[in-house]
Amino acid sequence: MGNEVLESVRALLPAIEKRAVTTDEARRIPAATIRELSGAGVFRMLQPSGFGGLESDPVDFYRVVREISAVCCSTGWVASVLGVHPWQLGLFPEQAQQDVWGEDPDTRISSSYAPVGRLTPVDGGYELAGRWSFSSGCEHASWALLGALVVGAQGRPVDFLTVLVPRSDYRIEDMWDVVGLRGTASNDVVVETAFVPAHRVLRNYEQAQLKVPGQQVNPGPLYRLPFGAIFTSAVTAPVLGAVSGGYASYVARMKERVRLSLGGGNFADDPFAQVAIARAASDIDASVLQMDRNMRELLELASAGQEIPVELRLRTRRDQVRGTERAVAAIDLLFKTAGGNALRRGNPVERAWRDAHAGSVHVANDVERALAMYGRGAFGLTVEDNLV
Repeated sequence: MGNEVLESVRALLPAIEKRAVTTDEARRIPAATIRELSGAGVFRMLQPSGFGGLESDPVDFYRVVREISAVCCSTGWVASVLGVHPWQLGLFPEQAQQDVWGEDPDTRISSSYAPVGRLTPVDGGYELAGRWSFSSGCEHASWALLGALVVGAQGRPVDFLTVLVPRSDYRIEDMWDVVGLRGTASNDVVVETAFVPAHRVLRNYEQAQLKVPGQQVNPGPLYRLPFGAIFTSAVTAPVLGAVSGGYASYVARMKERVRLSLGGGNFADDPFAQVAIARAASDIDASVLQMDRNMRELLELASAGQEIPVELRLRTRRDQVRGTERAVAAIDLLFKTAGGNALRRGNPVERAWRDAHAGSVHVANDVERALAMYGRGAFGLTVEDNLV
């Protein structure tokens, strides 16, 4: 099914590319684009088959995301984030999945995982209040996954949960006016006070242990993979896609460029430009290959019913953050050598440069922290982190 979705998406790419500048300037993705991606099946690729999803190979999903991001990173970012949430909902109790998809399997979910919400235990569940930032694509979603801390009797946090909240329980405030990924409309979600029934919460500890309620109804290997692999890869994939698109545009434009200084001549004949292209292409390829390799190994182990070793989980995070780091280095190199024309707003190289840098500051792309975790693991030290 992944190949069918990819073919459908490729037919949409020319129109998405034409809308890229408008998407950037308007700070939101056109509703038409969301409808087209939904019709192509993008948002159902990682959704459980029992609830109308395709249960696709994650490698296929990330490839779709990269190709969308190559023509418009804001669109690819929202496709990736909204597309990965059905996977996480598949980890929740069956009733939570029924609440969301029971009437419409195309219902979409946004998120903001920072544990800034406050949960107070009450009969049958929790009372929630809080304000969350950076909920990408929230205006295209009817539910939200939000991070929150359970507060005990003495006012201290006792547990970290992800809670599922319907659109009727929160409001969206337009706060998104930024340098890159402008079209993602990653606005604030505000919950004054809402009741969250017990079946709409997921303990982050259980998720990290790969033992979650949703596995009882979704037994496929996809739902035995680590959040720290699936979600973080969904953050790096758009960045790699944007840079690959910027690379393709750079090569096409610079191939015909004639230098007006430094002795003139064709830009393509400059050995320094040739080396820059080689370095950028190698970094992009290496990142994709490593990430795909890790995801395939994770899925193979899960399919065989085998335990996923912490070494592989750490390696996956290592290569994921390095993928983002390499992508940013590649677009920096291209941007630096593209000349003054790269400064013009709206051109693909400039937009890829802005979007890649914006994506790189997501918490999932905290390079030093992820590499330090890998180093701790290599030394045999204990590693405790929800993003492994």
